[in-house]
Amino acid sequence: MLELKNITFKVDNLDGKGEITILDNVSFKIEKGKILIITGPNGGGKSTLAKIIMGIEKPTSGQILFDGQDVTNLSITERARLGIGYAFQQPPRFKGVTVKKLLNLASGNKLNDDACCEYLTNVGLCSKEYLKRDVDASLSGGELKRIEIASLMARNPKLAIYDEPEAGIDLWSFSMLVDSFQKFKENKDQTVVIISHQERIIDLADELMIIADGKVQNKGTKEEIMPMIQSGTTNCGCPIKEVALTHER
Repeated sequence: MLELKNITFKVDNLDGKGEITILDNVSFKIEKGKILIITGPNGGGKSTLAKIIMGIEKPTSGQILFDGQDVTNLSITERARLGIGYAFQQPPRFKGVTVKKLLNLASGNKLNDDACCEYLTNVGLCSKEYLKRDVDASLSGGELKRIEIASLMARNPKLAIYDEPEAGIDLWSFSMLVDSFQKFKENKDQTVVIISHQERIIDLADELMIIADGKVQNKGTKEEIMPMIQSGTTNCGCPIKEVALTHER
């Protein structure tokens, strides 16, 4: 379904001397219908990896295959047409675009109010009062994040990428979000990649991967990887408190 081969991503150093390696020879596969959770310390390269899969960033070297097709040099639009969707850690705002219109655009269909409300309810929003609101600065960061997640759910891509979906969301809405993510396990037509430190989200994983220092430090089942995190025996070379998961918000 999705395969990354030897992905490396480098940027120029701010002082103009040399380069900084953000991702270093990252390789992994995820099969159709599986949920992969990516965790690890801040600054380890997780969000950059997600952006490279979506095409927001281009790798310095390496190859990305999606459904057997080489998409390494394809644009964001071309990847979206193939069925890849992305929810930003900090979503953009769209002045003059209502929440209902955004959901319609995402789904590719004209949704009625009830259908829109169902997507919004899944992310913990009191739905009807939001449908006519613009996706602009009048929304809080948490509201905006939940609306973006709802729009990606409405789109229902083959591969859905969520970058720290719990960020900026209150505890009650987070619980509803986890319940919605739980339904992904029943959808064998959609593959899901989630970047998260939240143990309740990690609990949904078919596979769990630790990224630190720009490298894949460990990858395996939740049952294999969680004890390593809890005991501090990961290969990431950083204090275990930096990899530790969030239990409560």
